[in-house]
Order: sequence, then structure tokens, then C-alpha cells
Amino acid sequence: MSVKAKYQPVLDLGEKLNVKNGDVNVEGDILKIKGMTKTQYEKNLLWDKIKEIGGEKPSDIKANITVEDESVYHRHTVKSGESLSKIAKHYYGDPMKYTKIFDANTNILKDPNVIHPDQVLVIPNL
Repeated sequence: MSVKAKYQPVLDLGEKLNVKNGDVNVEGDILKIKGMTKTQYEKNLLWDKIKEIGGEKPSDIKANITVEDESVYHRHTVKSGESLSKIAKHYYGDPMKYTKIFDANTNILKDPNVIHPDQVLVIPNL
């Protein structure tokens, strides 16, 4: 299996995330990728996929992934049935961090128990 085929799920995820300025090259047995994600969360998703395929310290891939907007961890569009604690668990692994999300969105949220589908929430860096 070629190194590019091995890491095809990473390239597919990059496409799904609309990574900008993407570039993929194979040099010998090493896949070199670069690009820019919108947020740190998206960058982390790519690195998690790389590690899932290649292990904790893969030697057959070099990735240079930059982040376009470092002022936030991510921007989340609310879906029906979500709550701030559910969103906090998804991004931070801790539902009690919902207060961080609420505090970062007081310009559009008045009550942490009331959010609406299609609202775009800032998920702050911790």
C-alpha cells in the first residue's frame, strides 16, 4: 500500500473540512501535507486521524497544518435538541464547561438554558 493510500482518510477529512491552500506530495516513503484549517478544533481532528492511522509518532507523514482563526477553538452551528452542556461535552469532554461557551456568547445568549437551532456559537479556547 502506498503512503498516500494509507493516509487517504486524512486527505478525505481535509476535503470535508474545506482545508485551504492544501498541498500533498510524496517524497520517497513520506507523505507531506500542508494546509490551513478554519479553527484549532478542525486541526485537532486532522491530527487525531493521522495518529489513528499512523500511531502516536508516525514517521511516514509530515504535516504542516496552520489555523486561520486562532481567536476561537471553533464556531458551532446549533442543531435541534442540543444544549450548551452537550456542546461542551463534545468539544471539551466536560459538560460542566458549558459556562465557558455561555460567557463567550452573551452577545446572542441571555440564558444558558435557551439556545436555538442555527445559532452560531463561539467555542472559546480554554
